[in-house]
Amino acid sequence: MALLELRGLHKRFGGLHAVNDVSFGVERGLIKAVIGPNGAGKTTLFNLITGTVPASGGQVLFAESDISRKKPHQIASLGLARTFQNIKLFSDMSVLENVMVGLHVRSRTGFIGSMLRMPAGRREERRLRVQALQLLDRLGLSDFADCEATSLAFGQQRAVELARAMALQPSLLLLDEPAAGLNIYETAEVGRLISSIREQGVTVLLVEHDMSLVMDISDEVVVLSFGKKIAEDVPQSIQQNDEVIRVYLGE
Repeated sequence: MALLELRGLHKRFGGLHAVNDVSFGVERGLIKAVIGPNGAGKTTLFNLITGTVPASGGQVLFAESDISRKKPHQIASLGLARTFQNIKLFSDMSVLENVMVGLHVRSRTGFIGSMLRMPAGRREERRLRVQALQLLDRLGLSDFADCEATSLAFGQQRAVELARAMALQPSLLLLDEPAAGLNIYETAEVGRLISSIREQGVTVLLVEHDMSLVMDISDEVVVLSFGKKIAEDVPQSIQQNDEVIRVYLGE
């Protein structure tokens, strides 16, 4: 059984059919990519999976449970995390503090206990700090722990965003264009980070325009065009698919 399964997913915005009867699964332990030209419905698909917009039809199943009508925070608590195309770090926080924000979803101390700095709240804060430092170390970011997050180079900010998403302890991580705005060296580093995340037991579904990155790290690829799925296969076969070539290059 797939960890994530989309069944006949639809999304209409007025007369625009942004996602049109899309079905596919993501098996545990894989890196799966969703590609397609601008306007193909890729980000809308992510919004449907994570509950930020409601589907017009179809189902989203995660770990065999229907999450189609759940709210984003409920979906996140089940073990599904997401990053965004535009980096969304807290500018007045350090790298460590940004990652600790992600860990607070798993916190056992209530709002009042944290606000009043009660002993249990202080112990919890220390525990989260240790966990955040361990996570930064696993992703090679420990040297930047005390730096203001938005002062880092763009590629390093991407890595911090990945670390914050990993702080949610997801079983599935959705990455929306993780290489957007990066140079060739930063893209290679993000690819290494994504592969290391999979090695830690996290399944990855990504939307990406950088075909070199997609073909290097993906186990399977889904291709969308005008909201419809036109292909799904291993990267080598996708590269040779006549319909995919037509969509990207024209007749």
